Amino acid sequence: MATALKYFTVYFLSGLKFVFGPTFGVANNLPVPAIIILTALGMMTTIYLFTFFGDEIRRFFARFRKKKRIFSKKSRRFVRIWRKFGLKGMCLLTPLILTPPGGGLLVNLLGSKKKIILKWMWISALLWSTIITLIIKYAFWLVEDFIPS
Repeated sequence: MATALKYFTVYFLSGLKFVFGPTFGVANNLPVPAIIILTALGMMTTIYLFTFFGDEIRRFFARFRKKKRIFSKKSRRFVRIWRKFGLKGMCLLTPLILTPPGGGLLVNLLGSKKKIILKWMWISALLWSTIITLIIKYAFWLVEDFIPS
């Protein structure tokens, strides 16, 4: 049972913050293929939720938020990134810079087709879950200088 909980934790953490899943999986000595698959599935679960239920989720949370300015510094930055990189770039940047919920919400808010969003998010999730897991497992020395002690 404890092993199943570890696998579920990798899946769950990857849906919230992409890099947490591979880090937890490697720290608990889970097999690399399982970490890669669960990380991609965790991210994609979040993306599917925001792609198909994003409007309902946004309306639900809008009831609890204060009215915000439409043109804030943050919203301008998102639009600038969107114009510079487009849908493909946003999907490829989601695991690295944005969180899966943030990236999923953003690409859906900016009005892309669901089929194309899901295609590029799957490519991104599989690519980055493989790269990040392999770096954490076998080449941690490449990134340890960037981690504060």
